[in-house]
Amino acid sequence: MSKIKIGVIGVGSISECHIESYKKNPDVELYAFCDINEETLKLKGERHGITRLYTNLDEMLALKEIDAVSVCTWNSEHKSCTIAALKAGKHVLCEKPMSVSKADAEEMQKVAEENGKLLMIGFVRRYGNDCRIVKDFIEADSLGDLYYAKATYLRRNGNPGGWFGDKSRSGGGPLIDLGVHVIDLVRYLMGNPKPVSVYGATFKKLDNRPHIKGKQGYKSIGAGSKDICDVEDLATALIRFDNGAVLSIEASFSLNIKKDEGTIELFGTKGGAKLSPELEIYNETNNYLTNMSFDADTTMGFDQIFEREINHFVDCVQGKAECIAPACDGIELMGILDAVYESARTGHEVIL
Repeated sequence: MSKIKIGVIGVGSISECHIESYKKNPDVELYAFCDINEETLKLKGERHGITRLYTNLDEMLALKEIDAVSVCTWNSEHKSCTIAALKAGKHVLCEKPMSVSKADAEEMQKVAEENGKLLMIGFVRRYGNDCRIVKDFIEADSLGDLYYAKATYLRRNGNPGGWFGDKSRSGGGPLIDLGVHVIDLVRYLMGNPKPVSVYGATFKKLDNRPHIKGKQGYKSIGAGSKDICDVEDLATALIRFDNGAVLSIEASFSLNIKKDEGTIELFGTKGGAKLSPELEIYNETNNYLTNMSFDADTTMGFDQIFEREINHFVDCVQGKAECIAPACDGIELMGILDAVYESARTGHEVIL
């Protein structure tokens, strides 16, 4: 079987995880790159030995030999790039968030169906060891009925700058950038219950802290002193699902806490689980409260998780696997994000 030829649309920071993972897959030929920044495009091409470099998306998509693409642009371009690729007959792996609105996400799925192509969403946390092990416990009914969850993705001083702080390109701040990861992982572990109501709040109090002289978190390619920052720096929400379960979520770029933290907690009638990032299980054994840790490695670096995600995408394109991160899940998540921002705007609960 000939190798699958892959194009990458947008060669900024996150694309590196896609590119390196594609290079490790024996069934893939990394074929072409596209980006509006010619300097960045040239540097990426030189780094990875890619000579088919395009600043015009239509020119790259006109290459009939390309089978599939990764869309790694800023959020506001996910829809247009994905739809263009689907209409050109390419399968698509679109980075999270799927788009900047549920309406955009629905249109993307419609085009995928009309053209008979795979549209997979980059919910990379689904591929971690911690996720796999927790799902084993859930499927064995070891945690019972999951009725409450808490998820945090908090940075003390971690506004990435660049397009991340520009709402016209990002669609929002930490909620749409970081919160999307943990909201999706909780829904996935719970069996993808349907959201029915959302109460949310957002705050813009600390901005991107340009005056801070100390350590700063992850910075995006293109971040600079003249960056726009018109997104929230903290978002919080309470999400209720159709099975009665509730999720409490917090996500921040800037927050006065001691250190960055990212934790997911699941609470069930038979046990609980905490991913922080090490996995622990809490339950009852012989009428005693017990805590369980693991000899197995429950943590993975992002590079390893991306490699699993890319391998799954390639398997799906080849017809070897059924996609575990389909567009319909991206649509539901965009509905949640829309509702949080709407609730924050109005000060009222949003019924979905």
